[in-house]
Amino acid sequence: MSRRGFAAVAVPVVLSALLAGATPARAQLPLQSPIDITPTAIRIDPHLPQLQISYGHHVAGDLHYVRKDATATDGCTVRNHEETEEFDVQPGAGYVTLSGVRYDLVQFHFHTPSEHRFAGHADPLEMHLVHRSAAGSLLVIGVPLRVGAPSAVDTALAHLAPECGEEVHLPDLDLNTLLPVNHATARYTGSLTTAPFTEGVQWFLMSEKTVGQDTVSHFQGLFYEGNARPVQPLNGRTVRVELPHL
Repeated sequence: MSRRGFAAVAVPVVLSALLAGATPARAQLPLQSPIDITPTAIRIDPHLPQLQISYGHHVAGDLHYVRKDATATDGCTVRNHEETEEFDVQPGAGYVTLSGVRYDLVQFHFHTPSEHRFAGHADPLEMHLVHRSAAGSLLVIGVPLRVGAPSAVDTALAHLAPECGEEVHLPDLDLNTLLPVNHATARYTGSLTTAPFTEGVQWFLMSEKTVGQDTVSHFQGLFYEGNARPVQPLNGRTVRVELPHL
């Protein structure tokens, strides 16, 4: 979503949430991801700690196919819904800092259609940038990908790695250009969206980035049945939004 588009969705959603009042947390229920960010889940929080992003401008790495059916005889031709294309980031090439804690960027990967939804809306793709702290805590930045002008994401997905074949080497990638210019986020606590669905993951959802139609078609052609997990129940959770920064 563009800055204006994100605000257009977020403002009425937030106002609806304020009128609806708080929903009590129910910690005994699963806190799974992805979710549909509904009006009653949004909360304005002008005091959210800043997410400081420190990404490298010249990073090399390999895009590889993540297999989930390696033991299947037809695994090279059949797509598992948890499989994806994943770029492994060199140690130290990128990290974020939140409340004094450093989370190193480990990898980023893609889903089709987008796993998270905003008031029921889904985009063609979603990129997840997975970060891990020294203590093992996970922080994931989610970026919806919408058809539009080509971007750095097109470069990353220009050549998809085959399920049973060689990785694709990217010699020079500016990690900063993978993110939208507007770094405002919608935050909630959830889980991994693939097995083992570990909870306690901090999710930071940003506005959209655009990609070319050819890139979307190419990725969806590989994952022709999709590789996104269905939306999970909120179970009393709220989503905190940095409205003053939109």
